[in-house]
Amino acid sequence: MSTDTTDETAGGAAGHRSYRQVLTGNPRLAVLLAGYVISSVGDGILLIALPLLAIRHHGQLSAPVAVGLVMTAPYVLSTVLALSIGLGRLRLPTRAVVITDSALRTVLFTVVGLAAMADRIDIRFLVVALLLGSVLHQTASSSRRLVATGMAGKGELFTVNGLLGFANSLALYVVGPAVGGAVTVAFGADVAVLLEALSFLLLFGAVALVVPPQPRAPRAERSTESGWRILRLRPVAARLFFVVFFFNLSYMPVEVALPVLVNGDLHGDGNTLGIIWTAFGAGALIGGALTGFLRKLHQQAVLVAVIALWGGSVVLLALAPSGPVAMCAFALGGLIYAPFTPIAYTFVQSELPPHEQQPVITLWTTGSTLAAPIGLPLSGPLVSALGARGGLLLSAAFTLVLVPFAAKGLLGPRRVA
Repeated sequence: MSTDTTDETAGGAAGHRSYRQVLTGNPRLAVLLAGYVISSVGDGILLIALPLLAIRHHGQLSAPVAVGLVMTAPYVLSTVLALSIGLGRLRLPTRAVVITDSALRTVLFTVVGLAAMADRIDIRFLVVALLLGSVLHQTASSSRRLVATGMAGKGELFTVNGLLGFANSLALYVVGPAVGGAVTVAFGADVAVLLEALSFLLLFGAVALVVPPQPRAPRAERSTESGWRILRLRPVAARLFFVVFFFNLSYMPVEVALPVLVNGDLHGDGNTLGIIWTAFGAGALIGGALTGFLRKLHQQAVLVAVIALWGGSVVLLALAPSGPVAMCAFALGGLIYAPFTPIAYTFVQSELPPHEQQPVITLWTTGSTLAAPIGLPLSGPLVSALGARGGLLLSAAFTLVLVPFAAKGLLGPRRVA
């Protein structure tokens, strides 16, 4: 079986309906995606609120190290659980995972927000709360995608994955940071955290309302193989897995360095950070809207080009002399990055039967996000040592070094398995 799927896998097998046609033809999917958008707005608010809480309550730690720890904590236990699914035989109902994670995050951020309002919070409390309250979040991330693509059908994988990327860009990087910046300046980071809790309460309601309980799959259709074993049978997809991991790993210094850069060299505040993230989201929104036009291009070549161009945009961000220039550089980065995730997920999902998707997509999502608990704690000391601009330049250098390896792994000769 040839595993060098290019145009046909990511594009030809996908449907050609527009975003509007998909949503109007499937009202339940529209409601579900509305819930996803609202919860992503909440996560976008956290991009502003959590680093500012960490900086405010860093105690004896340096501010970059505190930000690194706070941004790492949600990934630790959730990575352990997700790996047990991706590398083992544990299977969890996707609907139940999304509902339970939504309830857990509602409770978590209500507690954190109220504790911050009462000034009963320190860096240890914040890290432990995020550690425990996010245990299902990585598994829920892959489950949300599987629930949505399952409601639409395999023929519309490219369209639905593109729609998820478009909605995520709008909510996570445009609306969320703008709201987060405004709320933290006007009312404080504690109120912003409470909005995250509310957003996941609304997601809980949307999933419970429109996604029916899933019948247990017949034994013959249950995957007993690990996600890694399934992925190994598709060499190009397996190589892409490692490319995505190292791409995300090279990005991690950006999350630590950006709030430090804004609060330091750029003399900004939470509102400035929110505007810069919103600029990224505006670029990603345009890139997401244009993703469908890339359907007929060689998909692996597009992924390699995105990696190279993203590295260049981070160089521009590192050299930005002012907030407006940083905003433009990050907007360019969002435009460049937006097609990457929809294309990568469509490439993988299009090769898998439904019963193999949970272990592989959970492993894939975990591999992508595993870069965070590895890269963020390392980024804190690096940014402390090199400064915010030095940390950004290091991130860009790692990204650009990855380009020739990605090209060799994804654009090499066909292999038959």
